[in-house]
Order: sequence, then C-alpha cells, then structure tokens
Amino acid sequence: MTTPFRTLRGASLILLTATPLLLAGCGTTTTSRAGSGAAMGAVGGAAIGSLSGNAGQGALIGAGAGALGGFLFDQHQKGNID
Repeated sequence: MTTPFRTLRGASLILLTATPLLLAGCGTTTTSRAGSGAAMGAVGGAAIGSLSGNAGQGALIGAGAGALGGFLFDQHQKGNID
C-alpha cells in the first residue's frame, strides 16, 4: 500500500534529480559553472546521503562531484575537451 509519505518522498527524489539537469549550464565563467555545480551536487548529495543516514558525507561527496562536473562542462563548452 502506498502511503502519502512514500509518494511525497518519491516525488521529492525525482525533483532533486531533475533540477540539477535543468540548471547544469548555469553561469558563463569557469568559476560560476564549477560553483553552481558544487552547490547542486551538495544538495543532491545531502538528499541521497540522508536516505542512508549520513547527509553531511553525501553533501561533501556531491559538492566535489558537482564542482568537477561544472568544471568539465565549462571546458567542453570552450572546446578544450572533446
């Protein structure tokens, strides 16, 4: 049986997953893209980490992955990476 809490949690997870994809190209400089990537990664990592009981560690891992992703996206947009 589906409870309202379970449905809300599923909808929140979908929203948290889709938002970074929509905002992936925020910024025009390397710093702003890496920064927005880190912020989105931290939020997503905290959300996923909270499901396993360690939101802080998830946020740190997500921030690192997001910063790296933002930097790589910036370099690809500039034509430095194929």
